[in-house]
Amino acid sequence: MPLRLCPRRRSRRTALLAAGTITLSLTALPSTAAPADEVRLSPEFTTAAGTTFAWASLGDGPPLLLLNGTASPMSEWDPALLGALADGHRVLVFDYPGLGMSGAAPARWSFSRAADWVADLLVTIAPGQPVDVVGWSMGGFIAQRLAVQHPALVDRLVLAATNPGGDATVLGPRWVQEADSGDDETAYLRTNYPRAGQRAGERFLNRLSDAVGSGRYPDESVPAATRRAMVRAEDPWLRSNVNLGELQGLDIPTLIITGARDVITPPVNSRRLAAAVPGAELHLVPRAGHSFLFQQPIRTARLLDAFLSDVG
Repeated sequence: MPLRLCPRRRSRRTALLAAGTITLSLTALPSTAAPADEVRLSPEFTTAAGTTFAWASLGDGPPLLLLNGTASPMSEWDPALLGALADGHRVLVFDYPGLGMSGAAPARWSFSRAADWVADLLVTIAPGQPVDVVGWSMGGFIAQRLAVQHPALVDRLVLAATNPGGDATVLGPRWVQEADSGDDETAYLRTNYPRAGQRAGERFLNRLSDAVGSGRYPDESVPAATRRAMVRAEDPWLRSNVNLGELQGLDIPTLIITGARDVITPPVNSRRLAAAVPGAELHLVPRAGHSFLFQQPIRTARLLDAFLSDVG
């Protein structure tokens, strides 16, 4: 959810633990992982889907596309997470149409349309091979549609702190929904992190502030009209069971991951996603909330790398 600040195919593991979760083997990150204060986003511009995309890449290796949450441009990705993921991956981040430095949305916002926009972008910036995709929060909606509508473009899929849409979706309590819709930084910490993790959330916000303030990240731009368009797109998503049904036909190795204490998108949503996607693996991050990627960026990078590099 938003913050406000100035062809390779590998086989799928199918054995799950009785509780419905899997344990990913964590290996130490190589010492070449860039520290947060050295991570820099150098935007490039590409015409795709009838608009202009601002995007950036970090590192070398198999391409890894990150899809951010509602009204979140690329300048809101944690530099600590990006630095860790970029060691072994070519990490791709971008501004959604209407955000940051990208052009206007080419049509009315829907997650199926957004998946088509992203597909056009991928054909341009990562031609000739499928990419690994991580979709967090609202980005998970787009990631699901991308995998369904353009499966040849997706090698491995990670759905992080997201929901399947339709009747299977379980929303957080009303106070969380109301607080999460605002721009207050204190509300962001209360909704996205458990109490014991809020200091980690503050450190994340400081990392972002330092990255923007030092010029290593571009300034964010989140027009109110784009934010409203993204939020409006959630209503038909929550009313339709089409996506959940189509997920049952996926043939893409998939990891479903969320914070065990996520109150914005309760973990039951991840369990239902894991039950719908054939062979999907489920992992709950202990003592973590909706923004587990930023609460525990190094641990998250290890978890993702373990899944993305698995050939067993």
